[in-house]
Amino acid sequence: MKVLYFFLSTFICYIFPVLAQEQKKVDSLLKEYHNTTAIADKVDVLDDLIDMYVYTQPNEAKKYIDEMLAISEKAHYKHGLLRVEFCLGHYYSTLGQMNLGVKYYRNALKLSYEQNDDTFLATLLKNLAVYEEHLGNHGKAIALMDSSATYQLSYGDYVRYGSAMNLIGFNYYEMGNFPKAMDYYNKALRTMDTIDIKTYHKADTHRNVGYLQTVQERYDDALHSFQLAMEVYEATDDHLYQATTLLDIGDVYASKEDNLKAITFYNKGLHLGQTYSFPTVEVYAYSGLGNAYKKLGDLGKAIPYLNKCLTTELAEVSQINRITYNYNLGNAYTLNNELNKALKHLNKAVYLSDSLNISKKLKEALFYRSKLYEKKGELRKALTDLKRSTTINDSIFSLEKAKQVNKLQTLYETEKKEAEIAVQQEEIKTLHEKAKVYKLTKGLYAGGMFTFVAVSGLLYFGFKQRMKKNKIAREKQEAIYKQEIEHKKKELASQTLHLVQKSTFLQELKVNLEKLRNSPDKFKVEFRRIVMLLKKQSAEDKDWEVFKTYFSEVHNDFDQKLKTIYPDISEKEIRLAAFLRMNLTTKEIAATLNVLPDSILKSKYRLKKKLALKKQTDLSSFLSSI
Repeated sequence: MKVLYFFLSTFICYIFPVLAQEQKKVDSLLKEYHNTTAIADKVDVLDDLIDMYVYTQPNEAKKYIDEMLAISEKAHYKHGLLRVEFCLGHYYSTLGQMNLGVKYYRNALKLSYEQNDDTFLATLLKNLAVYEEHLGNHGKAIALMDSSATYQLSYGDYVRYGSAMNLIGFNYYEMGNFPKAMDYYNKALRTMDTIDIKTYHKADTHRNVGYLQTVQERYDDALHSFQLAMEVYEATDDHLYQATTLLDIGDVYASKEDNLKAITFYNKGLHLGQTYSFPTVEVYAYSGLGNAYKKLGDLGKAIPYLNKCLTTELAEVSQINRITYNYNLGNAYTLNNELNKALKHLNKAVYLSDSLNISKKLKEALFYRSKLYEKKGELRKALTDLKRSTTINDSIFSLEKAKQVNKLQTLYETEKKEAEIAVQQEEIKTLHEKAKVYKLTKGLYAGGMFTFVAVSGLLYFGFKQRMKKNKIAREKQEAIYKQEIEHKKKELASQTLHLVQKSTFLQELKVNLEKLRNSPDKFKVEFRRIVMLLKKQSAEDKDWEVFKTYFSEVHNDFDQKLKTIYPDISEKEIRLAAFLRMNLTTKEIAATLNVLPDSILKSKYRLKKKLALKKQTDLSSFLSSI
């Protein structure tokens, strides 16, 4: 079962007493808030309070957000105002009002670029990526997540970098590209294996691997992966993801056709969801229970559960889950001989999955619709849907792709074992050194203390050696990354020069051709043809696409960032912004685009207006900050 990440988890405001230990922390933070006078410290304390309440008592969190806004406005504290926008985005997203949440995230992103403040940049890009994934826009989600990962890597935040790799993998999983998904899951696990802390990010990756193993019908492996995730969620007292993992385990048993056991786990997940008021969990549980009862032939219980998934107002249902709920309900109506109702839901599922290009869901929707057409006696339509479903299934998960996934996972397991062996060898070596030191110091008056110091030094040395190896590996990766950037910068400069030179040449050529007007009549037709050809050629679409590719790679997805902050910006405006970012003059841009300089000046004025920049804000400087 696909489970949304923390950003998309929706909650009903459910007030329950804060535990004594948490109340103690709250009291301590409030005392600190009232005792400090520095605006930056006050904002940091309020941020901690918001973080404590946003999942459990959203209304209480909103009070602290309002307080942060008031003191930041009064002190003209720009970073505080940026943090307010970020917190509002998180607050509304947690409540399930995702469109409103994204509005505030975009505001925060705009302020980040204006203030050159990258505190939340990577997280903002990640949350916007998760929103796009929620809508089924996997290509956009991957691009945004890749930008977020680049920032995380530059910060040295390997935990969140690993998390970004996991989320990119999940998007490929949803698109049906399982080998690519497994490749990114392995990147995530390899990254987090080098970090000596237990984190829910690694648990999330284990869950995603579990989904893939379920699709491969490797059910025991899937249960093991979900159990690894559950251990972390239990250790961190994370009730939300305990509940969702229980539902995941229910899905594995459902796939094994052990529906009674599946119902047991779905009910456990539902109980946790209702206890802690997690509406998204409740909806997923209804879906699992509905399908389990449908397979058992108890349609009287199945249909009401499946209907709840689409009619409940508890949680906002994503497009991907809407597809799933529609084809499952459609199939239940088919089995119950309510064929008109069935067709309505199945048509909707096919349309949504087709339009969003989600092949994995389209395969299921077509299969269930073929069953409906067969029951209606429309055998030609049934055969067409069944053939298409089979073709998609073969393309999504061929035997070759299954082998690729297994190979990738085996590679990761092998690397992990080798790393464990290397660590064990290092520890054995350390023990040998320890024994030598002990032997040398035996019988000395201060031998005990000396041994302690020496062994500690050796252990520290061993630890430093391991850290050094990790650092060398990371530095190598960063060096490769820098080389790639330098190469792309050179290519970008070359492309820019080519564009300017080509456009200047065209301008000069057109001037020379104008002189042909006084030539004999036989040149007139040829002249007209050449001028039209040159105008068409100067559209430079192909050159622009090449330029844009290099520019985007060098400047961290500049066009994607502009579209994220200003969704209605046009391709021509992005092109102008890119040239300004390259510090081209008005004359050079005019020559490149084959227009008059006055036209570029007007376009710059319109672009500045669309970006809602103040008069005193320099357009080129603003674009350089993005």
